[in-house]
Amino acid sequence: MMQDPIDEIFVKETQKELAKNEQNLPRKYTRTHLILSLVDFGITFAYFLVLIFAGGSFRLGHAAQAITSAVYGKLIVFVLLAGLGNSILLFPVEFYSGFILEHKYGLSNQTIPQWLWEGVKGTLVGLVIFIPLIAVLYYFLHQFQVWWWVPVGFIIFFFSILMARVAPVLIFPLFYKFKPVQDENLKHKILSLCDRAGVKVSNILAFNLSKTTKKANAAFTGMGKTRRIILGDTLIDNFSADEIEVVFAHELGHYKKGHIRKGILLGFFMIFTGLFVTSVFYRWTIPALGYKAVDQIEALPLFFLLFIIFNLVVMPIQNSISRKHEVQADTYALDITQKPEAFISSMEKLSKINLSDKEPNPAIEFLFYSHPSIKKRIALAKQRMNEV
Repeated sequence: MMQDPIDEIFVKETQKELAKNEQNLPRKYTRTHLILSLVDFGITFAYFLVLIFAGGSFRLGHAAQAITSAVYGKLIVFVLLAGLGNSILLFPVEFYSGFILEHKYGLSNQTIPQWLWEGVKGTLVGLVIFIPLIAVLYYFLHQFQVWWWVPVGFIIFFFSILMARVAPVLIFPLFYKFKPVQDENLKHKILSLCDRAGVKVSNILAFNLSKTTKKANAAFTGMGKTRRIILGDTLIDNFSADEIEVVFAHELGHYKKGHIRKGILLGFFMIFTGLFVTSVFYRWTIPALGYKAVDQIEALPLFFLLFIIFNLVVMPIQNSISRKHEVQADTYALDITQKPEAFISSMEKLSKINLSDKEPNPAIEFLFYSHPSIKKRIALAKQRMNEV
């Protein structure tokens, strides 16, 4: 039976509309996620302004003093109260962004209790890490006054290296379960790739990323003896062995191209530059805002606001360097695997599964993207195909 021409036109238009909706979905999701991130940042920024310019910091200081008169006790209580206030303000936005939006676009596998529990765990881990660093910062503010940023810079730098070493074995397992990859073919491909690259890896592990999300991810984590390959189960379940191989080859490219070492050096430079610039503006603005000294606990929100502003200013520069490294890692993956088709299909799948906008606005990409757009990454692979 021949199809009615009107029905045929209707089917074609429906298919076009579905294709258009499928194309627009990642763009809508990415745009909404970016807007919510900016709102989140704006609330935090405004909160710090209130603490600094509307006397909120002094009121928190009085509340902390009423609980304990010990200097470091007051410091910890002050930080906890300030953090609690910010968390309360941010909760609606973060709940919408982290739970409602992810469910709306079919990306989340979490219930509300699960989402809340993951947030509680993240907060507790953050406090265990953050509170000692605040105490160290305050100690050197008190002891060194003008030159506090030098020892603090070294401590933060070495602490970040320590965290890179211990996070895979101490922190990641608090959130996910890790087990050896069972697929022998996949293990063989990855180990062969490591052999060709001259890299020794002790473990290839799968982790239950699907407990929280449908998104796919992989990483080359740790340093020294804690170096390991981790593959999300969503990646293993939805990607072919060749596609996973090129995804991992990209991560391997960061190691082979020295991006880890360069990242450490850049981090060293940024930490010291940021702390120095912050210290200068901190000293200049303290008297004008009614604070008595750099080590006054109530002045700490000013310190953090200035440090946030510095990082906001340099973020496009850091993202630009990161995008350059990502291109080099992509090129390495294409060269060592010689599988541009698998690279392209993996990018297409990542874009679809993660709802990544393939072609973001150039200004948005410049300001906020640490990776090149999917369109540019696919174009690179096609270019390499034509060069062969």
